[in-house]
Amino acid sequence: MLANARSRGLRALVTRPREEAETLAAALAARGVDALIEPLLTVEFCTAAPPDLAGVQAILCTSANGVRALARASSERRLPLFVVGDATAARARSQGFTSVESAGGSATDLARLAAARLDPRKGTLLHICGNTVAGDLAGALRARGFTVERRVLYDARPIAALSPETTDAIRSHTIDFALFFSPRTAAIFARLADEASVANSCATIAALSISAAADAALGELPWRERWIAERPEQPALLDKLGSLLADRRSGGAKVDV
Repeated sequence: MLANARSRGLRALVTRPREEAETLAAALAARGVDALIEPLLTVEFCTAAPPDLAGVQAILCTSANGVRALARASSERRLPLFVVGDATAARARSQGFTSVESAGGSATDLARLAAARLDPRKGTLLHICGNTVAGDLAGALRARGFTVERRVLYDARPIAALSPETTDAIRSHTIDFALFFSPRTAAIFARLADEASVANSCATIAALSISAAADAALGELPWRERWIAERPEQPALLDKLGSLLADRRSGGAKVDV
């Protein structure tokens, strides 16, 4: 695989929704890695009435999709917005939100940050989310005395099958890395790879996951290697990839692509 990858250049399978995937592809290109984009979820935004923000002291978003959904549904940009990570914070600022704080990690980190900065007596917290919610952000904050309301503003649906381009790339061993950003998308990939009869071909691919939970959701697929980001956020996953590439370029033994 080493000579083959060097001759054709490195390639990563990107499984994020389309908009995030395109931003990630640019970051990969800066590191000398080509991207094959295969969004495993399609996002549909709801057309319901704007959320009622009366009595809300802050809004919580656990994904960039939540930020985009909120921006579509409401013109409010001044309420404090607490988000799960730096990439989501950047998306919020690009949408015009003026008071944005990032937990720089997971939903657990977001609950901790909100509890430290906010007062349960000063109003409701509004969690903007999709139809499927990972973790229990609302429960963690309610346990700290907060009133938390959820508002579903988008629907993230799994794709029905891997595209022919992706299945061909996996079978022909032209993918070196596969990047996974949530337990849900990792589980979707594991199922679809099995249905497409390409599970065994994953043996030539290194899987990089944003968290231990995402890695666990990949199940028993026979990856060449499995790596987990130091922190559950995209910059940390890219840092991990960068260290693997540096080892490869210096002749280290950690990555054999």
